[in-house]
Amino acid sequence: MTVTDIEAVVGGYHGDAFRVLGPHSVQKRDQTHPCWEVRAFLPQAESAEVLMGPAAFPMVKRHKEGFYMARLEGEQQPYRIRVHLQGGGSQEFEDPYRFPPLLSSFELHLHGEGTNFETYTMLGAHLVEVEGVHGTRFAVWAPNAETVTLVGDFNDWDTRRHPMRLRDGGVWEIFLPGACEGCAYKYNVRSRLRGYRQLKADPYAFFSELPPKSASLVANLDKYQWADAGWMNARATKDWLHEPVSVYEVHLESWMRGPRGESLTYRQMAETLVDYAAGMGYTHLEMLPMMEHPFSGSWGYQLIGYYAPTARFGTPDDFMYLIDRCHQKGIAVIVDWVPAHFPKDAHGLAYFDGSALYEHADPRKGEHHDWGTLIFNYGRNEVREFLISNALFWLKKYHIDGLRVDAVASMLYLDYSREEGQWIPNQYGGNENLEAIDFIRRFNELSHQVPGAVTIAEESTAFSGVSRPVYLNGLGFTMKWNMGWMHDMLEYFSKEPVYRKHHHNSITFSMLYAFTENFVLPISHDEVVHGKRSLLSKMPGDEWQRYANVRAFLAYMYAHPGKKLLFMGSEIGQYEEWNAASSIPWDLLEFDYHRKLQNFVRELNQFYRENRALYQVDFHYSGFEWVDFHDVENSVIAFLRRAADPNDFLLFCCNFTPVVRKDYGFGVPAAGIYDEVFNSDAESFGGGNVINPGGNPSRPVERHGRPDSISITLPPLAVVAFRRRA
Repeated sequence: MTVTDIEAVVGGYHGDAFRVLGPHSVQKRDQTHPCWEVRAFLPQAESAEVLMGPAAFPMVKRHKEGFYMARLEGEQQPYRIRVHLQGGGSQEFEDPYRFPPLLSSFELHLHGEGTNFETYTMLGAHLVEVEGVHGTRFAVWAPNAETVTLVGDFNDWDTRRHPMRLRDGGVWEIFLPGACEGCAYKYNVRSRLRGYRQLKADPYAFFSELPPKSASLVANLDKYQWADAGWMNARATKDWLHEPVSVYEVHLESWMRGPRGESLTYRQMAETLVDYAAGMGYTHLEMLPMMEHPFSGSWGYQLIGYYAPTARFGTPDDFMYLIDRCHQKGIAVIVDWVPAHFPKDAHGLAYFDGSALYEHADPRKGEHHDWGTLIFNYGRNEVREFLISNALFWLKKYHIDGLRVDAVASMLYLDYSREEGQWIPNQYGGNENLEAIDFIRRFNELSHQVPGAVTIAEESTAFSGVSRPVYLNGLGFTMKWNMGWMHDMLEYFSKEPVYRKHHHNSITFSMLYAFTENFVLPISHDEVVHGKRSLLSKMPGDEWQRYANVRAFLAYMYAHPGKKLLFMGSEIGQYEEWNAASSIPWDLLEFDYHRKLQNFVRELNQFYRENRALYQVDFHYSGFEWVDFHDVENSVIAFLRRAADPNDFLLFCCNFTPVVRKDYGFGVPAAGIYDEVFNSDAESFGGGNVINPGGNPSRPVERHGRPDSISITLPPLAVVAFRRRA
């Protein structure tokens, strides 16, 4: 140890503090017995002592900033340090610099290789016991740091007191005795490059302070007692492609608020939200990103705490309870996951160690100008590992059932939302982001190794094979949002009925590509905000017609091949656009139209779940058959949905004009009596109750290429379903 070493330690810039601090053997030439020193940097101390059993050995102050030493005779042995504080009082603690490295060389090797896909067990803050001493092991990846120091409420946020140990691959670690659950901390990163210094939140933190505070918190994720073993075992054998999937998409902060406008907690939502979704007949609950994010106005899509549920609504245990309760109520949970970009907040991933560590250095590859965010470097081993481990973390530790991946198109294309000259072609001169594609495929392969887990892509282009297996050269997602269907249908229904005959192809075009992917039909948050109007407000006509249009729209959506997703508020006929800063206007349910629309959605979910023809064969042409789509003038279509057993089918007849059509004939696939089993115009739904009571016997009259047909009354702006009587 030299004077320069001491100056570097007290200055907070020594790159190998473990070589200086802690216990060290020393031997003078005239000594024959072992001798050792304890060295400690204690700027808070007026004086200090080394404690071994009942004995106390004074430490000598070697530097005015608080560098202390004590020389001891004999063999090295465990010890504690006692400091007498400058303001009075004293403290005793274990010296963190007397403990050995804890991370194995093999763990570090896998991290550098990018193949440790449970790296959250290695990096971050972990409660451990070392040599009988309880504390927390901290580890962070910062290869371009000159030094990294641990700071927090345990050391008065002094950026000098706890320098960390540098390990292979640029990982820094330290075991801090006494650091317990709930301790707030950050890493002070001092870079070798350009004099960069910054306090950083832990990228692997399991919990964080409530924004706008931004420190990470030590958390124990292993103490929660799950009660969903039955669900998890059943999930492992479930194939959601052939099951009913009706998703209720929610933004937790604005689904419902308390009497004073406060957000509900996770545990309050575990009662109110879960009971509501179950009572409405939804099979899945999809949450907009609930990972920690500094800016509520981003709806969670500009997140920083990738491993931490937001503290806005409670603790990690509270969030686990919410998931647990969903499972106990028979509801699967999907969370939105955002590997496409991250924000530039100083305490986050951006410029983490003074270099573009998680992002690309070149803004032509590393920045989304539209969103003001940065793009992950998917070609870097440690970055791929960070993201894939994060996906598996939510699926395993929190029992999440599926991940909906945001903005996949922005990941697939190097020229996404860029002008000429603003992007760099790949090695073959194309615009595909080959590194991102490889990352997505690996993410999907590993996610699907978690029993029963699903992945869903929000992908808005015609990229081929998004929901096809990787071994068939696909991206490997379980399902993909059908953005084309959504845009066509919303455009069609926004037209006055008199003009719909000129846009008839909008409601039929989707069947040309309906089976090219495993599609989800989404009416998501993006379609009811930023001037796009609420679902109800998109509809033309007077009040009665707007509600009839919404019912017809949703009934057609549930009858159409594909899984279903509906954003919160749409089910009660919210007039205004979604406002993330306030609650859904639940008081609307005092009024008949809104209450009956809610009842309609509840009954529609029930009808959907009870009929195998509506979900068993969603992704193959054998599950759908046109009856007639040629009546352009009257905006009428009819089709069949079939289950795996083709004799189990439903006939859907749709009238998208406000005109009642009596004695309208449709060909049927078999003779018999056809009972009306669902009618969106029913009085209990707010309709005019133009129904087909009793049975409708077929007649041997050829129609639509079939030898038999039925004659029915088509209600206005409505969808009617018939089942052949057994």
